[in-house]
Amino acid sequence: MESTELLPNGLRLLQDDAFFKLGQDSVLLSAFARPRRFARVLDLGAGTGALTLLSWREDLRMTGLELQEGAAALFSRSVAQNDLHNVTVMIGDLRQIRTLLPHGSMDYVLCNPPYFKRGAGKVSPLDAHAMARTDGEATIEDVAVAASYVIGSGGKCAMVFRPERLLTLITALQRVRLTPKRLRFVHQTAEKAPSAVLIECRKGGAADGMVVEPPLLVQNSNGSLTQEYKSIYHFD
Repeated sequence: MESTELLPNGLRLLQDDAFFKLGQDSVLLSAFARPRRFARVLDLGAGTGALTLLSWREDLRMTGLELQEGAAALFSRSVAQNDLHNVTVMIGDLRQIRTLLPHGSMDYVLCNPPYFKRGAGKVSPLDAHAMARTDGEATIEDVAVAASYVIGSGGKCAMVFRPERLLTLITALQRVRLTPKRLRFVHQTAEKAPSAVLIECRKGGAADGMVVEPPLLVQNSNGSLTQEYKSIYHFD
């Protein structure tokens, strides 16, 4: 069933039960990412376009790359309905990135990659959902290679991932000269272990100098939402 989601920035996102829907990870990643002004931005594995639309700014030139034609079609309709003239939707496999986009053609890459290994975690019975949640189609190594290929020297990428697979992610990124520079863990409460990690890398950056930012807390100890979390969602 198709529906429309009003995003925190006022844009409208078309969704369908057949595809992975908007979740907290994309919202928090869009708030964490810091593309420079007038940057060329690529959303790898864009799905129905949630992360692109959440991160949209008028000064950016944005491209969303998505493998599934149905998801890309919804994305394109959202772009049209929001009258966004600086967003391009591409259909293609990120594992074939060299045939899709020029080397070094982007300044910033966004990605909410598959975060479970195939055979691990709870996998949705719907193929589209499984592709979004597991690395059966594209591994985190594939994502890192694609990101590094399109990012020019000094460019950056931002991702959200599961803390228990952080070493796997960092290893994949470093193999293709993407050096972690900012790291932030997301906790439901201060007492709980992190549920997600936000990471920003620089292409060709020095190994030293990574900043571990204060944790992002979803709830206070009394169960209410934190002020920062409410600000991200524009609840105030």
